[in-house]
Amino acid sequence: MSSLEWSEKLENGLARMDDTHREFVELYTAVASAAPENFLAAYDAFVAHTEAHFAQENRWMEAVDFPGCHRAEHERVLAVLHDVRKRVANGDMFFARRLIQELPAWFENHTNGMDAALAFHLNSVGYDVEAEGFVPGEEGGEKAAGCACATLTADNKTACA
Repeated sequence: MSSLEWSEKLENGLARMDDTHREFVELYTAVASAAPENFLAAYDAFVAHTEAHFAQENRWMEAVDFPGCHRAEHERVLAVLHDVRKRVANGDMFFARRLIQELPAWFENHTNGMDAALAFHLNSVGYDVEAEGFVPGEEGGEKAAGCACATLTADNKTACA
């Protein structure tokens, strides 16, 4: 069985983002270790968190005009989570077990790719995630462009054109 543990390698340097990601890991662990009779309740808590988590990041991306490919990935993941929920409610655990196996690799990749690029960009344009607004004097900074911004280069800069 796959596992997901919080570590420094999942940190992106934005406390609010890192805290949300830490909660994601905790709720994933609760789902992965839930007894069959508690699975659906743990899964529902995980899905509710993930919806709020993605909505938070989507607000930030909207505010700084970050590429839509990141939002689209959130939408795809939520569609899968909702489909799996319906299946579990109907007694089919096959896809739920498979999802539990696949989520750690997806999360680590997403956090270290798309979310790392988002965190870097938010910092570079002076966007304050706590206040959900630009730091005075920083508004109008550099905007993201294209899905290439979803990766970082070796020198820790976004690969935006």
